[in-house]
Amino acid sequence: MQSAWNDRDAEAAVARYENLGRDVALRVYATRLLGQDPRLVLHGGGNTSVKTEVADLNGDAVDVLCVKGSGWDMGSIEPAGLPAVRLAPLIKLRAREKLSDEEMVRLQRANLIDPMAPNPSVEALLHAFIPHKFVDHTHSTAVLALTDQPDGEALCREVYGKRVGYVPYIMPGFGLAKAAADVFAADPSVEGLVLVKHGIFSFGADAREAYERMIALVGLAEARLAKNRKPAFISAKLPARPAPVAAVAPIIRGACSLPDGKVDGAWKRFVLDFRGDAAVMNFVNGADVARYGQAGVVTPDHNIRIKNKPLVVAAPEDGDLTGFRTAVRDAVAAYGETYKDYFARNNARVGGIKTMLDPSPRVVLVPGVGLFGLGRSKKDAKVAADLAEAAIATITDAEAVGRFEPLPESDLFDVEYWSLEQAKLGSAKEPPLAGQVAVITGAAGAIGFATAKAFAAAGAEVALLDVDEAAAQAKAKAIGGAALGLKCDVTDAASVRDAFAQVAAAFGGVDIAISNAGAAWQGRIGEVDEAVLRKSFELNFYGHQRVAQAAVKIMRTQGTGGCLLFNVSKQAVNPGPDFGPYGLPKAATLFLVRQYAVDYGNEGIRANAVNADRIRSGLLTEEMIASRSKVRGLSEQDYMRGNLLGREVAAEDVAQAFLAQALALKTTADVTTVDGGNIAAALR
Repeated sequence: MQSAWNDRDAEAAVARYENLGRDVALRVYATRLLGQDPRLVLHGGGNTSVKTEVADLNGDAVDVLCVKGSGWDMGSIEPAGLPAVRLAPLIKLRAREKLSDEEMVRLQRANLIDPMAPNPSVEALLHAFIPHKFVDHTHSTAVLALTDQPDGEALCREVYGKRVGYVPYIMPGFGLAKAAADVFAADPSVEGLVLVKHGIFSFGADAREAYERMIALVGLAEARLAKNRKPAFISAKLPARPAPVAAVAPIIRGACSLPDGKVDGAWKRFVLDFRGDAAVMNFVNGADVARYGQAGVVTPDHNIRIKNKPLVVAAPEDGDLTGFRTAVRDAVAAYGETYKDYFARNNARVGGIKTMLDPSPRVVLVPGVGLFGLGRSKKDAKVAADLAEAAIATITDAEAVGRFEPLPESDLFDVEYWSLEQAKLGSAKEPPLAGQVAVITGAAGAIGFATAKAFAAAGAEVALLDVDEAAAQAKAKAIGGAALGLKCDVTDAASVRDAFAQVAAAFGGVDIAISNAGAAWQGRIGEVDEAVLRKSFELNFYGHQRVAQAAVKIMRTQGTGGCLLFNVSKQAVNPGPDFGPYGLPKAATLFLVRQYAVDYGNEGIRANAVNADRIRSGLLTEEMIASRSKVRGLSEQDYMRGNLLGREVAAEDVAQAFLAQALALKTTADVTTVDGGNIAAALR
């Protein structure tokens, strides 16, 4: 590992944050250097601090500890992520014998300079008790590979000698802070502290010294891991043709989903994130993966995100997934029972005061395929997959020089069910479509894009499909997050299958399909060329059938129901003059909706439609509006407001109708009219 410190960049940070002072500016700069290296920290892990002087709200100079705030990511931290806490009251706490986590949090908050600042790190007291000006803490994968061994401390002493102090494992909080301070006090010449099976601290008189000590100490660990290595894993015998990710993911996703229990028909679903590079494959394909892969997490902090161990399932063979699906469901059920037993054992140990979290795995290892991270959003799934990849790096190195040995389950449980984490249960309200994946066709158009935005705002992961790939990607970028833009020509069965396979590989499956793509052809029905009519049917009927068919295949594989939504247009029930080529396939699509409702309702798959009229879009262009209003002898405004309510209907109104149907778990075969009131188009 090499130092990334750059004096010019450091001074640029000082200039950028000149109003906050040099200490805080350099603290931000060095923290970002550490946080941007995944070998050191991931997703909010680790923490840093600086002891400095700031003005309080009265303008008086106060000695403070600026320490990373809870929830902030080191890789992108800003000064606001380093809340300033009065230093003297923190140091005074070292004289105490005991201090609960809840008391510690209250005392730290009571001494914040800015009462609106985030909670200081749970390891703030450790930073305060070490007298050095700058203190850094990471979860280096290399250091963890050394400490996560039966003789981890001895191995670290071999590498570092007296250059660092050694702190036995203690759960983060007041007890760890005191123990670390005692180790430091025994030899104040040390450059850092190794926290066995937890991570490493470094410190210095300035930001660069603390940072480069961290890099040097981690570099020594990496050098030791490069010596006397043996092959970490022996490959297992696997199917000659493992199944593709797009086929495996919906099986994993469906098996890990949980019935809501409160609302009939509701499921707690997870979004998936797949990884399958050479390091991952080497790991999951090992003959002994059931041992080292399920031994436990590499550092207890990870337990909060990915539970105490991953799930390992059998290798799937391409073309023979029926048995694999049964095996996965059995494995997930067994995992859940094992997790419940783990909870019961340890909850009894602590007095039966904990509330059990859901028993679904957050990481699934599939030999021959790779690993899947699971989360209630794509972001959470990526976090789980990132942590799993970091664990793979650590365990691979540990097995190459010895034998991976994590903490006992009691210690892992204590972090997973930390009182500070338990207090958060129920405090964050999830959006209504959390964990669900929605696919929208014709997504680059006005209605499609408005619908994608509405579903994303409701918490769904969205895939925007359009025949214009660049437009789909641009719209996905505008939504942000994990929104996916893909090419899909709904008149081409292969294109539809490929697009849905890409969605399944990206998110794990499909829960909601909004079949919206369409175009209008005109002509008097007795005179129109048959080729025009066939072209319209290909897009406006068969296109819907292809999309629904692809979606239902994935939904049935998942086994958690789903929702098909169709844009049928008012032409399906109220044909307009010269619009037969458009209205006829739309009328057929209306009955297609009802057929899907009839055929798949017993599997929890709902089918509904929106009957919209006069929406400014690629179908009803400004030119067409001008033409139709002229034919009817109306102004364009009166034409667009030609309904019972006298209100123009927008694409966003159609999107909200689709969203309402997606949320109506006990409604199927419904047609919702969104036209401001056109009695001729009302269903009878």
